[in-house]
Amino acid sequence: MKKSIFTVSAFAGLLIIALSFSSKGVVETQPKVHSEISDKASKQQTFKIRYGLITKNGTKILSGNHDVGSFVATNTATGEEFDTYYGGGFQSLPQYFEGLPAGTYTFSAMQGQGRWTGYGSVVATVSAAQVDGDGYITIYIPIIWEV
Repeated sequence: MKKSIFTVSAFAGLLIIALSFSSKGVVETQPKVHSEISDKASKQQTFKIRYGLITKNGTKILSGNHDVGSFVATNTATGEEFDTYYGGGFQSLPQYFEGLPAGTYTFSAMQGQGRWTGYGSVVATVSAAQVDGDGYITIYIPIIWEV
């Protein structure tokens, strides 16, 4: 009798411990970084983003090679991040990202490998109203300093 009570108690204890490690109670604190369309994005309307730069004197640039590591869009409501590609060095413009869900984002650029250019950020809303004649929403990231 004592052996069966001990066995049942041990089994119940192990079951309680195993259930306490379920993923339902886990809270994720880091924003998710996506290089492709997320499951959430595939269920709603998404938009094509075209990235360019804007010089310190206000000239918009959509061509040439620049010291950019990656372009990043961070959703201001959720913190979810979408980046183009982290190449670590020079990238040619324009750069593209397809599949960005509607919302308000902080758009920025990461410094490239040479660290010759510093970039600012811009907050913009992504919606059908911003799509241009080419089918893109063009975002210009400001250059704030250059070597």
